[in-house]
Amino acid sequence: MHYIKATLFIFALMICAACFSGKVCAQNSQEEVPSSESTVDSSAIAKKLSSPDPLERERAAEELARLAAVDQMKLVAGYRLQERDSRVRLALDWALYRMGRNETLFRLVHDLDSSRHEQAAGYLAQLDTPDPLYIFLSQVNFKTQERLLEVFGKIGDAQTLERIRPLINSLDEKIARAAQSASAEITRRLAEPHQELPTRARTTGVTSPPN
Repeated sequence: MHYIKATLFIFALMICAACFSGKVCAQNSQEEVPSSESTVDSSAIAKKLSSPDPLERERAAEELARLAAVDQMKLVAGYRLQERDSRVRLALDWALYRMGRNETLFRLVHDLDSSRHEQAAGYLAQLDTPDPLYIFLSQVNFKTQERLLEVFGKIGDAQTLERIRPLINSLDEKIARAAQSASAEITRRLAEPHQELPTRARTTGVTSPPN
C-alpha cells in the first residue's frame, strides 16, 4: 500500500512539473512576441522611405527615430545619401543620431540657421540632456546661437544656467535677450515640483566637432 501511494505521489509531481514547464514556455513565447513585432514594424516603416511622397518619407524617418531602430541604420544611411528633399534629409539625420551616429548632431545644429530651423529645434528639444549641445555655444554664428538658447530654455538644467550666464551680457542684443529668456524658463522649470516625465530621446554623447 505504501508503495502504491508513493508511486501515485511521484506521478502527481511529474504531472505538476510538466504543467508548470508548459506554462513557463508559453509565457516566454508570449514575452518574445513584442520584440518580433517591433522588428516587423520597423521594417515596414523603413519601406516607406522609398515613398514618392516626401512627407511620408519624413514621417517614416521620424518614426524610426522614435523607435531608435538600430537594425535599420544601414538602410537609413543609404537613403540619407540619396535623399534630395532637405526636410527629409534632416529627419533622416535625426533618425541616425537616435541610432547612435553621433556625427549627425552637427548637421542638426547647423540647420538651426536655415528655413528648417523649427524642425531642427523640435528634434533637439527631444534630447534627454542638453550636455551634447554645450560645445556648439562658442562655435556657431549668432543666429544659430540664438536658436540654440531657445532649445536650452526647453531642456536646460542647473548646469545650463552656468553655461549661458556669460551670454546674458552679450553685446548682441538678440543673444542677450535669448539668454535671459532661456535662463528665466529654466529657473521656472527647476522651481516646479518634480514630476516623472517620459524619457526623451536617447543622447549618445557628442564631445567634439568633426575636423
